[in-house]
Amino acid sequence: MELTWHGHSTWHVTVGETDLLIDPFFDNPKTDLEPADVDTPDYVLLTHGHADHIADAGAFSEATLVATPELTSYCQAEFGFEDAVGGVGMNLGGTVECGDAYVTMVRADHTNGIMTENDASGGMPAGFVVSDTKPTQVADENATTFYHAGDTSLMTEMREVIGPYLEPDAAAVPIGDHFTMGPWQAAVAVDWLDVDHAFPQHYDTFPPIEQDPEDFAREVRATGSDTDVTILEADEPFELEP
Repeated sequence: MELTWHGHSTWHVTVGETDLLIDPFFDNPKTDLEPADVDTPDYVLLTHGHADHIADAGAFSEATLVATPELTSYCQAEFGFEDAVGGVGMNLGGTVECGDAYVTMVRADHTNGIMTENDASGGMPAGFVVSDTKPTQVADENATTFYHAGDTSLMTEMREVIGPYLEPDAAAVPIGDHFTMGPWQAAVAVDWLDVDHAFPQHYDTFPPIEQDPEDFAREVRATGSDTDVTILEADEPFELEP
């Protein structure tokens, strides 16, 4: 599995021959890319409807959309998406097959006004667990699994469900504070998830979420976790091995 962070919460994930783009928002200071620089992926995954997660979704409307039914309906009407998983999107707890990948939608504790308009709801916000094998009760040591936490606070779902049952090898967690977890809560999340690799995301984009990611790395070490914290440079691929 190849992971590429494009700043903020935008990720390009390649599983086999399948390309997935999560939360496309290229108007951030970490990336040098514009939407036009990025090939249309097979799938676009949207965690929720705030502008800093869907602003560039329309540039990839030829992809198949993976989002809640509420957000899917909005993106079909506003951005011209024609294809969505299941025809109408998916919801929390579901797993869908997306080419060579399996995508499980999980909870995120956040709000979800569409394009930050508080009077338009996008349904529940979400995170995604992306794997090259279908999740089952039987652990697969050869599986490779990536958890994109979306915008969220610390939640026991990470400790009770996502970590022990979906078994991600790597997690991208927000550290910006103010709107999401800050470094210390994100570090607790990493410890609960028991992942091999952790990546900070959703920081330094706007003044309220300016953070030194080294603070996050120190907080992870303070939990006693042996997780490898990697502070990625935007647009540089990372190879995730099982």
